[in-house]
Amino acid sequence: MSVDLPLPTSEAALRAPAGEDALTALTTLVREDLEACNRLIVERMQSPVALIPQLAAHIVAAGGKRLRPLLTLAAARMAGYRGTRHVALAACVEFIHTATLLHDDVVDESALRRGQASANALFGNKPSVLVGDFLFARAFQLMVEDGSLEVLRILSAASATIAEGEVLQLVIQNDTSSTEAQYLAVIEGKTAALFAAATEVGAVVADRPAAEQTALRAYGHNLGVAFQLVDDALDYSAEQERLGKTVGDDFREGKITLPVLLAFARGSEEERGFWRRTIEEREQAEADLGRAIALMQKHRAFADTVARARDYGMKALAALEAFPDSAEKRALADIVEFCISRAR
Repeated sequence: MSVDLPLPTSEAALRAPAGEDALTALTTLVREDLEACNRLIVERMQSPVALIPQLAAHIVAAGGKRLRPLLTLAAARMAGYRGTRHVALAACVEFIHTATLLHDDVVDESALRRGQASANALFGNKPSVLVGDFLFARAFQLMVEDGSLEVLRILSAASATIAEGEVLQLVIQNDTSSTEAQYLAVIEGKTAALFAAATEVGAVVADRPAAEQTALRAYGHNLGVAFQLVDDALDYSAEQERLGKTVGDDFREGKITLPVLLAFARGSEEERGFWRRTIEEREQAEADLGRAIALMQKHRAFADTVARARDYGMKALAALEAFPDSAEKRALADIVEFCISRAR
């Protein structure tokens, strides 16, 4: 559920450096912690069963931004933590995320992940699912080793919520009568839940008051929703090289996303017939993706989806106002604009 906090008084608050500059700045700020996290990831994905580290290394080394563990590391430091527990928890967050990617690519029958052949395309579906299970197990081992029941509660709840979000996405897939509320529940589950948990545990390890824990959870939740809204818009606008997956994958799979819902709701009956044919019945011709993009442009579905993402970005920034100024706070604020600027 969304945690709403007062909004900043002006959109000037979204003043961060665009694109990769903000991500580079955040990475530089927590570089030592991130290097320790990466070493732990490599160590914990080892197994005497050779296929496990081989397949895990393929996706771990595929060029991911490590955004979620970066959020854990920066949130803990912003909250005043000076120990090392956050490093293992950041690795735990990355293992959960990577496990879901392996499972998602099997469910979606994806051939690409981050611009490279997906693990299921190279190794097959069964190994991908099982190695995903292995990484989930490694994540829970790290939670137990941390020793905090509160950390275990937050991250285990996020893992369950992610699965619920993915199942709900299957339920509404190919159904143009789906509602925006259902769609929002999907992205809150499959994406925002882990963002929220990743930042909330930063306050927990720092032993901060409940209000600061809630604020960091609100930051992560709203950032995660904004991130997924932009991702869903990019499926109908970006070049394959930028997106790291084949453009139009969501369309071909019949996924119900906000750009589709907006174009469907605003379209003529003839246009709605097009969406029913292509999304519900999965009868698609080569030119249909181009027409889908044209309809989204006609009805401002892309622009309004990005605008909605910016609204959630403002909520994420509002949550940071609970903390005093610091390099980490500025970096976390800047990462909001990084997530949204991908749509430019």
